[in-house]
Amino acid sequence: MELITGKIMIIASFLLIVTMIETLAYSTRISGVRVRLIATAISLFSTLVVVARLSTTIQQPLTAKLIAEAPGIDKLTFIEEQYRILIGVTSIGVLVGMILFPTFIQIFSRAIIQLSHERGSVITLFLRFLNLDGIKKIFACFRLPTFTYLKGITYKTIPKRLFVMNVIVSAIFTTGVLSSIYASMLVPEDYTQAALMSSGIINGIATILLTLFIDPKASVLADRVMKKQVDYIYLKSYSLTMVSSKFFGTIVAQFLFLPAAYYVAWFANWI
Repeated sequence: MELITGKIMIIASFLLIVTMIETLAYSTRISGVRVRLIATAISLFSTLVVVARLSTTIQQPLTAKLIAEAPGIDKLTFIEEQYRILIGVTSIGVLVGMILFPTFIQIFSRAIIQLSHERGSVITLFLRFLNLDGIKKIFACFRLPTFTYLKGITYKTIPKRLFVMNVIVSAIFTTGVLSSIYASMLVPEDYTQAALMSSGIINGIATILLTLFIDPKASVLADRVMKKQVDYIYLKSYSLTMVSSKFFGTIVAQFLFLPAAYYVAWFANWI
C-alpha cells in the first residue's frame, strides 16, 4: 500500500495552512506597534490562534481514520511513517510562514487599522478583503525576507529562556494529537478511548504553559515598546525567537513522537 495517499495529502495540506497561520500570527504584535493599535493587534492574534487550535481539533478524526485504512501487516511501522510525514509538513508550514513573515507584517498592519474602523468586527474585516480590490491590496503587500530585518538583533536581545520554553511547547503541540492516536494502537481495545482522549490533556498542559509563560511576556514587551521604554529591536528579536523556536519545536517533535506515544499508552493503562 502506498505511504502517501490522497487522504494524507488532504491532511498535510490542512496542517500546512494551519501551521503557517500560527507562525504568521506572531507578526501581529509588530504590526500593532507600527500602527500604534496594540490592543487591536492582540485581539487579531487571539482570533488567529483560536482558529488554528480549532482546526487542529477538526484534523484529529481525519488523522485517526488513517489507522483503519492502514495495511494489516506491520501496521505500527506504516502509521508511524505516515505520522512522521505529517510532523515534517508542520516544519515546512513554519518555514513558509517565516518566508511570508515580512509580507504579513504589512497585511496585518492594514488589517489592524481596518479592524479598528470596523469596531472590532472580524467578519466584516474579512469581507472587506474578499473582493478583487482587497486581493490586489494583499498582493501589493508582498515582501521577500531580507537580512536587513536581522540588523541590530544580537545574542543579548534574544530571550533565551523564551526560546527554550517555546521549543518545548511547540513540540508538545505538534506531536500531542498524533502520539495519542498512535498510543491507541499500543493499548488493549478497552483502553483505546482513554489513549485518544489523552491528547486533550497533553495539549491542555501546553496551552497552560503558553498562557502562563509566553503570551504575557509578549504583551508586556509590546506595551513597553509602544511607551518607548524598550527599543523596537527587542520586539523584532522576540518575533524571530518565536518563529525560529517553533520551527525547532517541530524538529524536536520527531524525536518526541514515539516516547510520548508510549507514555500515553502507559498512562491509559494506569488510570
